[in-house]
Amino acid sequence: MLRVRSSQKLFTEAEVVNLTGICREHLRRLANEKHLGTMATALIAGERAESWLFSNSDLMILSRLHTPCAH
Repeated sequence: MLRVRSSQKLFTEAEVVNLTGICREHLRRLANEKHLGTMATALIAGERAESWLFSNSDLMILSRLHTPCAH
């Protein structure tokens, strides 16, 4: 069971990795395949940075679809 603050509306990719135990590669693959999360892009120092943002419901779905990675 995952326990998160009720006031938290969005979770970063790093937070989801820590909460669910799913590695970053599997998380990104699942997000693409199941159309979960939102891709956030930003320009930082002239470089394009991409990261995924997940809602509370996305987090619950991800935790049910994939078990924590063993690697």
